Amino acid sequence: MPCIINIETSTKVCSVAVTCDGMVAFNREHYEGPSHASLLGGYINEALEFINSNKLKIDAVAVSGGPGSYTGLRIGVSMAKGLCFGFNVPLIALDTTEIMSCSVLFNPKIDEEALLCPMIDARRMEVYSAIYDRALQQILPIEANIIDENSFSDILKERKVVFFGDGAEKCKEVIKSENAIFLTGVVPLAKSMLALSERALRNQDFKDTAYYQPFYLKEFQATTPKNKVLNNLSNK
Repeated sequence: MPCIINIETSTKVCSVAVTCDGMVAFNREHYEGPSHASLLGGYINEALEFINSNKLKIDAVAVSGGPGSYTGLRIGVSMAKGLCFGFNVPLIALDTTEIMSCSVLFNPKIDEEALLCPMIDARRMEVYSAIYDRALQQILPIEANIIDENSFSDILKERKVVFFGDGAEKCKEVIKSENAIFLTGVVPLAKSMLALSERALRNQDFKDTAYYQPFYLKEFQATTPKNKVLNNLSNK
């Protein structure tokens, strides 16, 4: 039976799951903010202990490849690549937006004909988003969008669209269409990768472990601490 280690660190939530033959056999999640660097190694060690104690064989490592937090993606992908090299198994990378969409497919609040729009918070009124149908076929590609009252208006005239994710929360007061539905509390989780990572394993949809890089979507923008700016000004 296929055994996959799934790693999700693209947002503030850090999670690791071991999936075996269509079931989540092991799961760890932390919701209390971005502590990926300190938590992920421990979760992976627990996962490996579980795999060894149950005499399982790792078939692949799957990771959320973005978009999302620059630091979170870098930490997760680095760990995944290290495991792949260490156990000589293939690397699977999944879109964060597709993982989020997979997690809401069976939500009873969602109409069968509704489209799915996962949103990841970026800056101010910007989000990383895509639109999928219920078969997870991509209707609109993953993009960085600045949200205003006209966002997705063409689609909302014709179809119901379900918005979810930490980026959707700030858009609720802006997107006013009657066809706009907002779900709360949806975050990308490792256990939600199950169907997607097993499908990738069956299809041998693997990445080049040595050269794979996360899908950051936008370049990392470093900020200068306020006190450093003030010091620089005072020295001029």
